[in-house]
Amino acid sequence: MASSVKIAAIASALALGGCGSLVPAGDRGASASSPSSSPASTAPRNALPVRAAPQSYMPRASDANCLADLGATGARFDLLPDTYAAPGCNKLGTVQLMALAGDRAPLSIANLGPVQCNVAKAFGDWARFGVDRAARELLGSPVARIETMGSYSCRNIAGSDQRSAHARAEAIDVSGFVLADGRRIVLKRDWQGGDAATREFLRVVHKSACKRFGTVLGPQYNAAHEDHFHLEGTGAKFCR
Repeated sequence: MASSVKIAAIASALALGGCGSLVPAGDRGASASSPSSSPASTAPRNALPVRAAPQSYMPRASDANCLADLGATGARFDLLPDTYAAPGCNKLGTVQLMALAGDRAPLSIANLGPVQCNVAKAFGDWARFGVDRAARELLGSPVARIETMGSYSCRNIAGSDQRSAHARAEAIDVSGFVLADGRRIVLKRDWQGGDAATREFLRVVHKSACKRFGTVLGPQYNAAHEDHFHLEGTGAKFCR
């Protein structure tokens, strides 16, 4: 587990050492990421060639700062090595999240793979301030677990030759929530078929996600997203 102390130490050591957006075409949680506005964020970084075995590297200063911020939220996570899996598919500056902080108790996460740090940080903020608090206010119970369909996947946007944001670990697909009182909320069933409070909860957390992520797609976007929220990046906004 990467503690906030360890991450802060990495950030401090790095400091002392001087060390394009495409509207998705409706695939299952696949869309392209927004380009970064910071020249530093696009600077080349060491990573493994496609055919090499995984190996860890000291993170860039920009990554270390994000990791320190993520650790400060109370999230539990491991650092992952920078790797290339195939042309256009990579895991750079990623973490493996094990748990997120809620207001009163940790939130577990199901089926989540590698995620870029900035997306993980947005996910943690959304989980605590957008999801957990909405569940307590609207449903009378905090959230215990967020269910996902995963994050990293080396694939193209459906119907195109461009890589999905999932191919760079920049997106998470959320399919449901389990409350502390045992209730399970599933997007495919409850977006339209849940009771009034459950439907309101899902729409509130969707709206909250739109404030934190660059691209958010859900059941109202198209049939391919009827069973999940696609949460992508932190740049230019596209919310449906």
